[in-house]
Amino acid sequence: MKLRLQQLDLPPDYTPAQLVQTMARTLRCQPAALSGVQVVRRSVDARGRSPRLTVAVDFTMAGPLPAGVRDVEPLELTPPVAARVISDYHGPRPLVVGAGPAGLMAAWGLAEAGLKPLLVERGEAAAPRARRVQAFWQDGLLDGESNLLYGEGGAGLFSDGKLTSRSKDRPRVRRFLEALVTCGASPEILIDAEPHVGSDVLELLVPAIRNRMIALGGEVRFGARLERLEIENQTVRGAVISGEALRTDCCVLATGHSARDCYAMLLEQGVPLEAKPFAIGLRLELPQHRIDTAQWGGSFPALGRASFRLTRREEAHARACYSFCMCPGGLVMACSSAAGFLTTNGMSLSQRDKPMGNAAFLVPVFPADYPAVAQKAWAGIAFQEKLEAAAFALGGSNYTLPAQRLVDFLEGASPAELPAARSCQRARPAQLRGLLPAWAEATLRLAVPKMLRSLRGVVLEEALLYAAETRSSSPVRVVRGEDGQSIGIRGLYPCGEGAGYAGGIVSSGVDGLRISEAIVGAR
Repeated sequence: MKLRLQQLDLPPDYTPAQLVQTMARTLRCQPAALSGVQVVRRSVDARGRSPRLTVAVDFTMAGPLPAGVRDVEPLELTPPVAARVISDYHGPRPLVVGAGPAGLMAAWGLAEAGLKPLLVERGEAAAPRARRVQAFWQDGLLDGESNLLYGEGGAGLFSDGKLTSRSKDRPRVRRFLEALVTCGASPEILIDAEPHVGSDVLELLVPAIRNRMIALGGEVRFGARLERLEIENQTVRGAVISGEALRTDCCVLATGHSARDCYAMLLEQGVPLEAKPFAIGLRLELPQHRIDTAQWGGSFPALGRASFRLTRREEAHARACYSFCMCPGGLVMACSSAAGFLTTNGMSLSQRDKPMGNAAFLVPVFPADYPAVAQKAWAGIAFQEKLEAAAFALGGSNYTLPAQRLVDFLEGASPAELPAARSCQRARPAQLRGLLPAWAEATLRLAVPKMLRSLRGVVLEEALLYAAETRSSSPVRVVRGEDGQSIGIRGLYPCGEGAGYAGGIVSSGVDGLRISEAIVGAR
């Protein structure tokens, strides 16, 4: 019988022999009695003097399990998601709009089922897109169609490649991660509690996913922007892509949270949209060695670099506050998808070996906070645009990030010279007080110092703030029903983060798989 042993305690640099010896002691048996040993889960426990690993292991044991052994249970195999295949499909090709995680995995699932989808992406393929992004970072040269937020891989291509997820849809999470491994990701992502791949690896993985989909009969077009849906009797009959009319009865809308022109088009065509909560804030940078010391008591090469997740409950004169998208050993970067607007984000490469770590510190925004506009669903976007235009001006109107030392922001002091040891060199001193709404600024001024003090040894004077973080999630939801289709337009499948149904790489990919299954099931 296959068994699973939970909660096995091991040093960070354990060897396979140590693993088996520790198991044998725990199970009160000889090492030779154990076979088929496979680590299936691994997480860091930093509660003691030095960090340890907590490991879950699947194995087979010769002979009976000794009485009184704890944390061992029969292995319950989770059935894989059944992938129905339609042979000799001759109907209209499903159209997938957007090549971020949601669109890529929707196209992957449709191609595996034999439906030969057409995937269109307004931006460039990953490699030329990466070169264009470098030009933006170095010289402020923005391309409105291919940039940090548009292009193959979506906004997540330039990130830490974090693959953590709170989704309870374990079979599809597994299917998504296994797809990445099939395309070249390390098998370690299947067992780590907080897996990541890094932006440099994502740049190689994403084209491999695309090529896999093409090999299964799909097609990909870059520089192809959705201009309009063709709708008859509240049913999708086609779409106009960069001036070309295409016929289809199925459109997966996975455009990401920054395709504001797409939201405008949907409103014009009567597709039901609604405003939803999101968050705004500032991105904070700290020396990574301070984070390692605070979390683990020092540097442990076998564990990589430490991260953190901080929260603060609502209190008098302050809303709830939380850290988001923590990038250990990473970089802070400027982002934009349209002229005159500026936001910020963080990223890490696979080694996470840069000297600074960064994270957004965010405050929730609710529809009641938006000023009224004619189209209620547009109110959150208008709110974002106002902040992003102000950040652009504060940075010098050339896509340089406005930045300020944390202590100066807290004290309301004039912005001092920025520290030379920072990850984003295209940054300039700026007074960040007054940029955010008063309630958001008051929350950050009260909450951030308290949150950082939980990281023992962190020095507030070393922290640097960059403005502004505005696109952690979509302010709009494209409303869909239980069958995955728009509640107003048959054949339109809103999908992923831009549609308001995901928040991150994994949940977006999982939503893409789920939508592909809904489409296949309806055929």
